[in-house]
Amino acid sequence: MKKEKIQKAKEELIKIFWVFLIGSIIGCIVETLVGIIFDHSFKIRQGLIYGPFIPVYGIGAIMYYFIVSKVKDIKKVFVLSMFLGGTIEYFCSYFQELCFGTVSWDYSNMFLNIGGRTSLLFCLCWGVLGILFVKFVLPLLQKIDIYIGNMQFRYITVILVGFMVFNIGISCLAGVRQNERVQKIEANSKIDAFLDKHYPDIVMDKVYSNKMNRAKEVKINHI
Repeated sequence: MKKEKIQKAKEELIKIFWVFLIGSIIGCIVETLVGIIFDHSFKIRQGLIYGPFIPVYGIGAIMYYFIVSKVKDIKKVFVLSMFLGGTIEYFCSYFQELCFGTVSWDYSNMFLNIGGRTSLLFCLCWGVLGILFVKFVLPLLQKIDIYIGNMQFRYITVILVGFMVFNIGISCLAGVRQNERVQKIEANSKIDAFLDKHYPDIVMDKVYSNKMNRAKEVKINHI
Protein backbone atom coordinates (compact mmCIF):
# COMPACT_ATOMS: atom_id res chain seq x y z
CA MET A 1 0.00 0.00 0.00
CA LYS A 2 2.84 2.36 0.91
CA LYS A 3 4.67 1.52 -2.32
CA GLU A 4 1.53 2.30 -4.30
CA LYS A 5 1.25 5.72 -2.66
CA ILE A 6 4.91 6.46 -3.38
CA GLN A 7 4.44 5.34 -6.98
CA LYS A 8 1.37 7.56 -7.41
CA ALA A 9 3.25 10.50 -5.86
CA LYS A 10 6.12 10.01 -8.34
CA GLU A 11 3.69 9.86 -11.25
CA GLU A 12 1.95 13.02 -10.07
CA LEU A 13 5.29 14.86 -9.77
CA ILE A 14 6.20 13.81 -13.30
CA LYS A 15 2.87 15.13 -14.57
CA ILE A 16 3.25 18.40 -12.65
CA PHE A 17 6.67 18.92 -14.21
CA TRP A 18 5.25 18.41 -17.71
CA VAL A 19 2.40 20.81 -16.91
CA PHE A 20 5.01 23.41 -15.97
CA LEU A 21 7.14 22.69 -19.04
CA ILE A 22 4.27 22.80 -21.52
CA GLY A 23 2.82 25.93 -19.89
CA SER A 24 6.20 27.66 -20.06
CA ILE A 25 6.59 26.86 -23.77
CA ILE A 26 3.03 27.97 -24.57
CA GLY A 27 3.74 31.19 -22.68
CA CYS A 28 6.77 31.91 -24.84
CA ILE A 29 4.71 31.33 -27.98
CA VAL A 30 1.90 33.59 -26.71
CA GLU A 31 4.28 36.41 -25.75
CA THR A 32 6.10 36.18 -29.08
CA LEU A 33 2.78 36.42 -30.94
CA VAL A 34 1.79 39.41 -28.79
CA GLY A 35 5.06 41.09 -29.78
CA ILE A 36 4.40 40.44 -33.46
CA ILE A 37 0.83 41.79 -33.25
CA PHE A 38 1.43 44.86 -31.09
CA ASP A 39 5.10 45.73 -31.70
CA HIS A 40 5.15 44.57 -35.35
CA SER A 41 8.45 42.82 -34.81
CA PHE A 42 9.49 39.20 -34.42
CA LYS A 43 11.37 38.75 -31.19
CA ILE A 44 11.31 35.60 -29.08
CA ARG A 45 10.37 36.64 -25.58
CA GLN A 46 11.80 34.17 -23.10
CA GLY A 47 11.93 34.08 -19.33
CA LEU A 48 15.05 31.92 -18.99
CA ILE A 49 18.49 32.15 -20.55
CA TYR A 50 18.22 28.86 -22.41
CA GLY A 51 15.19 27.83 -24.42
CA PRO A 52 11.68 29.09 -25.18
CA PHE A 53 10.36 29.09 -21.63
CA ILE A 54 8.46 31.67 -19.57
CA PRO A 55 8.05 30.27 -16.02
CA VAL A 56 5.19 32.67 -15.16
CA TYR A 57 2.99 30.74 -17.56
CA GLY A 58 4.33 27.44 -16.24
CA ILE A 59 3.32 28.42 -12.71
CA GLY A 60 -0.06 29.54 -14.04
CA ALA A 61 -0.51 26.18 -15.78
CA ILE A 62 0.18 24.35 -12.51
CA MET A 63 -2.42 26.48 -10.73
CA TYR A 64 -4.89 25.82 -13.53
CA TYR A 65 -4.12 22.10 -13.31
CA PHE A 66 -4.76 21.89 -9.57
CA ILE A 67 -7.66 24.32 -9.28
CA VAL A 68 -9.30 25.32 -12.56
CA SER A 69 -9.39 21.79 -14.02
CA LYS A 70 -11.69 20.75 -11.15
CA VAL A 71 -14.33 23.33 -12.16
CA LYS A 72 -17.00 22.22 -14.62
CA ASP A 73 -18.90 25.45 -15.28
CA ILE A 74 -17.16 27.41 -18.05
CA LYS A 75 -18.13 30.79 -16.56
CA LYS A 76 -16.56 29.83 -13.24
CA VAL A 77 -13.46 28.64 -15.11
CA PHE A 78 -13.17 32.08 -16.70
CA VAL A 79 -13.60 34.02 -13.44
CA LEU A 80 -11.31 31.74 -11.44
CA SER A 81 -8.65 31.86 -14.16
CA MET A 82 -8.83 35.67 -14.18
CA PHE A 83 -8.19 35.79 -10.44
CA LEU A 84 -5.42 33.17 -10.40
CA GLY A 85 -3.64 34.56 -13.47
CA GLY A 86 -3.76 38.14 -12.23
CA THR A 87 -2.48 37.11 -8.80
CA ILE A 88 0.40 35.09 -10.25
CA GLU A 89 1.27 37.90 -12.65
CA TYR A 90 1.30 40.45 -9.81
CA PHE A 91 3.55 38.45 -7.50
CA CYS A 92 5.93 37.32 -10.26
CA SER A 93 6.40 40.97 -11.23
CA TYR A 94 6.93 41.90 -7.58
CA PHE A 95 9.55 39.22 -6.97
CA GLN A 96 11.34 39.98 -10.25
CA GLU A 97 11.71 43.60 -9.22
CA LEU A 98 12.67 42.62 -5.67
CA CYS A 99 15.35 40.10 -6.75
CA PHE A 100 16.65 41.53 -10.02
CA GLY A 101 15.70 45.22 -9.93
CA THR A 102 13.72 44.92 -13.18
CA VAL A 103 10.24 44.16 -14.49
CA SER A 104 9.26 42.57 -17.78
CA TRP A 105 5.87 44.28 -18.00
CA ASP A 106 4.43 47.54 -16.69
CA TYR A 107 0.71 48.30 -16.98
CA SER A 108 0.80 51.59 -15.10
CA ASN A 109 -0.86 53.44 -17.97
CA MET A 110 -3.63 50.89 -18.42
CA PHE A 111 -7.20 51.12 -17.12
CA LEU A 112 -7.79 49.45 -13.74
CA ASN A 113 -4.24 48.28 -13.15
CA ILE A 114 -2.86 47.16 -9.78
CA GLY A 115 0.51 48.75 -9.18
CA GLY A 116 1.33 48.38 -12.85
CA ARG A 117 1.86 44.65 -12.24
CA THR A 118 -1.48 43.40 -13.56
CA SER A 119 -4.58 44.97 -15.08
CA LEU A 120 -8.19 44.24 -15.92
CA LEU A 121 -7.35 43.65 -19.60
CA PHE A 122 -4.67 41.08 -18.85
CA CYS A 123 -6.80 39.43 -16.18
CA LEU A 124 -9.39 38.95 -18.92
CA CYS A 125 -6.64 37.41 -21.05
CA TRP A 126 -5.81 35.03 -18.22
CA GLY A 127 -9.50 34.10 -18.10
CA VAL A 128 -9.47 33.22 -21.79
CA LEU A 129 -6.26 31.22 -21.33
CA GLY A 130 -7.98 29.29 -18.55
CA ILE A 131 -10.76 28.26 -20.90
CA LEU A 132 -8.24 27.27 -23.58
CA PHE A 133 -6.32 25.29 -20.96
CA VAL A 134 -9.42 23.30 -20.00
CA LYS A 135 -10.53 22.79 -23.60
CA PHE A 136 -7.23 21.96 -25.28
CA VAL A 137 -4.25 21.65 -22.93
CA LEU A 138 -5.86 19.49 -20.25
CA PRO A 139 -6.85 16.72 -22.71
CA LEU A 140 -3.26 16.76 -23.98
CA LEU A 141 -1.91 16.42 -20.44
CA GLN A 142 -4.25 13.52 -19.75
CA LYS A 143 -2.55 11.63 -22.58
CA ILE A 144 0.72 11.83 -20.63
CA ASP A 145 -0.72 9.22 -18.25
CA ILE A 146 -0.20 6.66 -21.02
CA TYR A 147 3.56 7.29 -21.05
CA ILE A 148 4.29 7.89 -17.36
CA GLY A 149 4.99 4.21 -16.70
CA ASN A 150 7.39 4.01 -19.66
CA MET A 151 11.03 3.98 -18.52
CA GLN A 152 12.28 5.88 -21.58
CA PHE A 153 9.75 8.61 -20.88
CA ARG A 154 10.95 8.77 -17.28
CA TYR A 155 14.60 9.02 -18.35
CA ILE A 156 13.71 11.88 -20.67
CA THR A 157 11.81 13.55 -17.83
CA VAL A 158 14.80 13.22 -15.47
CA ILE A 159 17.11 14.78 -18.08
CA LEU A 160 14.68 17.65 -18.68
CA VAL A 161 14.23 18.21 -14.94
CA GLY A 162 18.01 18.47 -14.55
CA PHE A 163 18.20 20.89 -17.47
CA MET A 164 15.38 23.08 -16.13
CA VAL A 165 16.85 23.17 -12.61
CA PHE A 166 20.15 24.33 -14.11
CA ASN A 167 18.39 26.75 -16.46
CA ILE A 168 16.32 28.37 -13.72
CA GLY A 169 19.27 28.44 -11.33
CA ILE A 170 21.75 30.04 -13.75
CA SER A 171 19.10 32.48 -14.98
CA CYS A 172 18.43 33.64 -11.42
CA LEU A 173 22.13 33.92 -10.55
CA ALA A 174 22.91 35.82 -13.75
CA GLY A 175 19.95 38.15 -13.17
CA VAL A 176 21.00 38.93 -9.61
CA ARG A 177 24.59 39.51 -10.74
CA GLN A 178 23.51 41.92 -13.48
CA ASN A 179 21.54 43.89 -10.90
CA GLU A 180 24.71 44.06 -8.81
CA ARG A 181 26.66 45.36 -11.81
CA VAL A 182 24.03 48.08 -12.32
CA GLN A 183 24.65 49.06 -8.68
CA LYS A 184 28.44 49.10 -9.36
CA ILE A 185 29.09 46.16 -7.04
CA GLU A 186 32.38 44.52 -7.93
CA ALA A 187 32.75 40.76 -8.33
CA ASN A 188 33.88 39.33 -5.00
CA SER A 189 33.80 35.59 -5.69
CA LYS A 190 34.66 33.07 -8.40
CA ILE A 191 30.94 32.68 -9.12
CA ASP A 192 30.59 36.43 -9.69
CA ALA A 193 33.60 36.38 -12.00
CA PHE A 194 32.16 33.40 -13.89
CA LEU A 195 28.82 35.17 -14.33
CA ASP A 196 30.51 38.40 -15.45
CA LYS A 197 32.50 36.50 -18.07
CA HIS A 198 29.82 34.21 -19.48
CA TYR A 199 26.68 36.29 -18.87
CA PRO A 200 27.71 39.94 -19.33
CA ASP A 201 25.18 42.72 -19.89
CA ILE A 202 25.28 42.34 -23.68
CA VAL A 203 24.14 38.69 -23.35
CA MET A 204 21.53 39.38 -20.68
CA ASP A 205 20.02 42.32 -22.53
CA LYS A 206 19.74 40.26 -25.70
CA VAL A 207 17.98 37.42 -23.88
CA TYR A 208 15.72 39.71 -21.83
CA SER A 209 15.18 42.46 -24.35
CA ASN A 210 11.82 43.37 -22.81
CA LYS A 211 12.98 44.04 -19.26
CA MET A 212 12.75 47.52 -17.74
CA ASN A 213 13.86 49.37 -14.67
CA ARG A 214 10.44 50.61 -13.63
CA ALA A 215 11.78 53.07 -11.10
CA LYS A 216 13.63 54.91 -13.85
CA GLU A 217 10.92 54.13 -16.43
CA VAL A 218 13.51 53.30 -19.10
CA LYS A 219 14.52 50.05 -20.72
CA ILE A 220 17.77 48.67 -19.42
CA ASN A 221 20.21 48.53 -22.31
CA HIS A 222 23.96 48.31 -21.97
CA ILE A 223 24.62 47.47 -25.61
